[in-house]
Amino acid sequence: MSIFSLKRKSLSDVFFDIFIYGTCIIMFLAVAYPLWFVIIASVSDSGMVASGQVLLFPKEFSLFGYKEIFSDSRIWNGYKNTVVYATLGTTVNLLLTIPAAYVLSRYEFKARRLLMFFFIFTMFFNGGLIPTYLLMKDLSLINTMWVFIFNPWTVNVFNLIIARTFFEHTIPKEMYEAAAIDGCNHFRFFSQIVLPLSKAVLSVIALYYLVYHWNNFFTGLIYVRDSGIQPLQIILRDILISNQVFGEGAGTGGADGGYAQRYADQIKYGVIIVSTLPVLVIYPFMQKYFEKGVMIGSVKG
Repeated sequence: MSIFSLKRKSLSDVFFDIFIYGTCIIMFLAVAYPLWFVIIASVSDSGMVASGQVLLFPKEFSLFGYKEIFSDSRIWNGYKNTVVYATLGTTVNLLLTIPAAYVLSRYEFKARRLLMFFFIFTMFFNGGLIPTYLLMKDLSLINTMWVFIFNPWTVNVFNLIIARTFFEHTIPKEMYEAAAIDGCNHFRFFSQIVLPLSKAVLSVIALYYLVYHWNNFFTGLIYVRDSGIQPLQIILRDILISNQVFGEGAGTGGADGGYAQRYADQIKYGVIIVSTLPVLVIYPFMQKYFEKGVMIGSVKG
């Protein structure tokens, strides 16, 4: 038989392949089309979007919404705040989560089971909104930028479990014993050996924390009243709810504080694109670490 000849598939195999490909295409469209619709709606006439005339391609193409977004100081101030909170918050999260996970992964640490019980306990029971608010008030974090960085969710227990499981099953105890013979202590072993071998799980947890901080609007909604330190998501929420962008009423709305309805949806959809674009850009560069880290934490957990 020639090496160029193809093995003939049975009819059932052909139907199965068609079913698999069809299902994958439908799932892809279900995920991709909403994003594509937001993109074309952000450059289309709002009346046509509302009447359902915009389906696959933009109608009456206009960049008015993006022009107003990029020219408004409130949008950029929220962007700056969110970048600061996401960067500092993720750094603090990693500085607390990763060392704690390493310590809890060491079998020679006798108190690790007891401490892990207290960590897991907080996943099922918490004080609630009012006690948490009183705690933030007693710590003088209300209406400050630090409430976004230091709060009861600084260490996510789910991320802690993923990192601890990774260290337990990926870093063998014999490796530390060999390093200890050469005079290496736990701190040096963790910083010079464990961390370089843990790029996958570090990338996964960093991405989890980064997305949390980037999408976090509840903290600003409850604990912050100063508009100057509000994150971008609060501004996005105000736009989606009130259909207005600027508190002082820029654009065709005058002193009433809004835009003409013709451009209102362009503003809303444009802000959605602007606010989600950084995470969409970062994810492809971390995808290989993300997939590897999640599989290690789940399969061996």
